[in-house]
Amino acid sequence: MFGYVTIRKDDLKIKDYDKYHAYYCGVCQDLKESYGFKGQATLTYDMTFLAILLTGLYEDKTVREEHYCIAHPGRKHVCLRNEFTRYAADMNILLTYYNLLDDWEDEKKHAAYVGAKALRGSFLKVAEKYPRQTRAVKEYLKKIHICEAEKSRDLDQAAGYTGEVLAKLYQFRDDIWKEDLGRLGFFIGKFIYLMDAYEDVEKDKKSGNYNPLVFLQETDGFEEAVERILLMMTAEASRAFEKLPILENVDILRNILYAGIWTKYEMLKRKRESEDEEKKH
Repeated sequence: MFGYVTIRKDDLKIKDYDKYHAYYCGVCQDLKESYGFKGQATLTYDMTFLAILLTGLYEDKTVREEHYCIAHPGRKHVCLRNEFTRYAADMNILLTYYNLLDDWEDEKKHAAYVGAKALRGSFLKVAEKYPRQTRAVKEYLKKIHICEAEKSRDLDQAAGYTGEVLAKLYQFRDDIWKEDLGRLGFFIGKFIYLMDAYEDVEKDKKSGNYNPLVFLQETDGFEEAVERILLMMTAEASRAFEKLPILENVDILRNILYAGIWTKYEMLKRKRESEDEEKKH
């Protein structure tokens, strides 16, 4: 479900791209040191955004390091690390573990079962460290399974559950920024759910897997409706973000919220338009 909250590289200054990549490598290094290579394999862009967001808000000390990377072993890469990259790494494990369990329960994907089993020990470490966040994800899965069983046509219900759990994960501390961070996470979560549903709508229609956008697809103006809904989600997320007193890394964060988050959607939309043109001919 994750992987939509990323940068638009062409719109970033070189120095900002390098900094973004250093945070990404920082989260990766935290995953490696805490959970080994299997932890690294769970890395997502979404949690890199969270690490940069919390760093910009709380302005905690960030350490610059250089490490070799298994993907690019020829030279060392710059890593930026702090308590927020560690938190992002932990949340990455938590979400990946439950996402794999969900894939196993829904579609009986053997690879998902094997992946969840491999991450079990790592998950238990995170669950002990962050019981509040773990409870939130468990509760989310219960709600979404009920929603799926009832085949709810309510987009807000299904997407809202994902929004609720991301809101809890974004609320790193119980302080004056908790409400705005939660609101930002809520609408990011709804956007992620709806983007995932949009990407899989044709596949789910054929397989019979639950997807609330299948019901919307039966109406006229499906593409326009999806774009309008996604715009509403990003507008609300951006409104919450702009309330936060963030100066550090703000250009990177705005690039993600105003441009990067649309990258996958634009690619999928072009692909569908191309397929529709081919059908006409």
